[in-house]
Amino acid sequence: MADLVELFVSIGLNEQKAKETLKNEQLTAFLKQVIHEAERSGNGAVRNKEMGKLIYQLATTMKSQIRSHSSLLARYIAERKITSEVQLSALEQACGVGVIITPEEIESAVESVIKQYKEDLKKQRYKFNVGKILGEAKAKLKWADGKAVKSEVDMQILDLLGPKTEADQEKPSKQKVCQVHQIEIIAEDGHVKSFMEVMGDAVKFHKPGENYKTDGYVITPRTMELLQEHLKTVGGKVHTRFPPEPNGILHIGHAKAINFNFGYAKGMGGNCYLRYDDTNPEKEEERFFHAIRDMVEWLGYKPFKVTYASDNFEKLYECAVELIKRGHAYVCHQRPEELKGFNTPDSPWRDRPVEESLQLFEDMRKGKINEGEATLRMKTTLEEGKKDPVAYRIKFTPHHRTGDKWCIYPTYDFTHCLCDSIENITHSLCTKEFQSRRSSYYWLCNVLDMYCPVQWEYGRLNLNYTVVSKRKIAKLISEGFVRDWDDPRLFTLTALRRRGFPAEAINYFCAKVGVTMAQTVIDPIMLESCVREVLNVVAPRAMAVLEPLKVVIENFPADVTRREVTVPNFPGDESRGSHIVPFTEVVFIERSDFREDADKNYKRLAVNQPVGLRHTGFVISVDRVIKNSEGEITELRVKCNSASDAAKPKGFIHWVSEPLPCEVRLYERLFLHKNPEDSNEVPGGFLSDVNRDSLTVLSNAVVDVSVRSAKVFDRFQFERNGFFSLVFNRTVTLKEDPGKH
Repeated sequence: MADLVELFVSIGLNEQKAKETLKNEQLTAFLKQVIHEAERSGNGAVRNKEMGKLIYQLATTMKSQIRSHSSLLARYIAERKITSEVQLSALEQACGVGVIITPEEIESAVESVIKQYKEDLKKQRYKFNVGKILGEAKAKLKWADGKAVKSEVDMQILDLLGPKTEADQEKPSKQKVCQVHQIEIIAEDGHVKSFMEVMGDAVKFHKPGENYKTDGYVITPRTMELLQEHLKTVGGKVHTRFPPEPNGILHIGHAKAINFNFGYAKGMGGNCYLRYDDTNPEKEEERFFHAIRDMVEWLGYKPFKVTYASDNFEKLYECAVELIKRGHAYVCHQRPEELKGFNTPDSPWRDRPVEESLQLFEDMRKGKINEGEATLRMKTTLEEGKKDPVAYRIKFTPHHRTGDKWCIYPTYDFTHCLCDSIENITHSLCTKEFQSRRSSYYWLCNVLDMYCPVQWEYGRLNLNYTVVSKRKIAKLISEGFVRDWDDPRLFTLTALRRRGFPAEAINYFCAKVGVTMAQTVIDPIMLESCVREVLNVVAPRAMAVLEPLKVVIENFPADVTRREVTVPNFPGDESRGSHIVPFTEVVFIERSDFREDADKNYKRLAVNQPVGLRHTGFVISVDRVIKNSEGEITELRVKCNSASDAAKPKGFIHWVSEPLPCEVRLYERLFLHKNPEDSNEVPGGFLSDVNRDSLTVLSNAVVDVSVRSAKVFDRFQFERNGFFSLVFNRTVTLKEDPGKH
């Protein structure tokens, strides 16, 4: 007994508390076990008041459901991964330990969801997608038993619709699904189709002013009046907005958002704002503002107006004051770490008097309260279960537009819907992860008696073999894996432009993957395929030799020393013009287009195998192979014959004569695995997955003279080598590499 008292005192208990603990045999045994487990993990250095307090809390408060994990939690305490009572308590709360969901709660939650879809259920009956109801019911009851929820859903649907009829039993007829590869990119008049032309009927949103007809829209006594005022303001036109945060470079995922917002508005004859969501002054930089607009315009869109969330700071502040006055917001002093995650404890200040919150909010605005000591929170719950989201927080950081005028800044949950309302947005288009914010979006507009737009969600676009996080790209740059934000191996929009991807191809790609509105993770092969489709129509042909081998034609026609050859810009459509290239006795071919010994499958130039020179009408055959002292082939001497007089060769190769020297860059994937950020797939972290052979620079390449006047970003198809953009970055190969599947 004395030893146990000494042990318990060593972790911070006073002697009386230690003796009281000994009266409970079960607690004594468990506490002793936890102490020893912690000592083993912490090399014995856990007997101090700070850790002892946590160990005692663990032993006395741990619920039986998770006692099997006591050794893990003890180790976390010893290793200082758990350092506070809040963290320890949150573990149980985050796992739903001890949470009991009653049958009555399940019944009530299912009933509220079915009520929302009641009319659709009556129309579609048992063909309605019940998964939607199950998903929303489970979201309301995070820790409920799935089988119990499913049983309740089935029972309530049966009660509403009655037993299945013969018509309900019939299997739906199979409809032909529009596969993305079936979409035609080229219109009948030859132009590359726009985003909306490709999307077509796939985008079916409400008409302006018919907000109340959409699922989940909340109608208040003032809804129709506000909608009439809204319709007059917008003139019946669609109004959307693209609202990026100016804290980084746009990437391929943003291209879909740009196309949905600008493309839909343009297709419907409406307008789209470019609105910078500049509510976080710590992370915003001037260069990002310019880069964002540059990329929007490169993709072919012109903003109706360029606005800023900060334009409305005064109005937003007034809305916050009004929200407090109406009893829907309060000033809270819980620390930021206490508000993280779900199932956070209710704020003890939730019911503080309105006048007190108003005064404290004014003190926040005047800088009388320090950062982290107070927030303004809204009295609502997000669909994902998070209670009372923060509306305003304190930041003593100057703003790039408003300077030191404000030291409180609104959050996304507060700003976004109100700015949409102020700008009379008809369609608030956002990615699927914001679906859980839809109810709070409608709630905030409605409790303030403001016009309420409709939020529509679409699937976010993600790519394999890449990272798009600003922090991680910055790490790639600082570690020297890529040169800058526009390095062509990245999937930022500036990088894709520099690599030579046409804006039309990116828009087309977004349309193809956006048809289903589903969350998608796409292989870059599909994007490259879209690029090929567009470049095949818009990129003129040229001949370039990447690794040149000199060829001297010894019997070049004696009557001339130089000929000119006409090469069509687009071999499939000669009406689109041609260009002239010189043809002399010295030409350069690809080093890989010659072998001294060729097998039967080799169809290019060999010692005993002639080959045709494209566009010249001549066939050449090897006479002599010249090598240097190290045995490397430096030159070929050949004879030529008219193609009409020679036997048909096995193949034809491209060539250049009197060429222009150029540097060519060939790109492969930057990462070796599909998911470089997945620790299971790449245990060493994304930097360990970088493909160090992703860039090959060919400094001795040559190209024909037709590209002499090319400008930066001009694109060409180099025959047999791929599509290239000046400076000659290889955009994509001519064909998809089957080895990449």
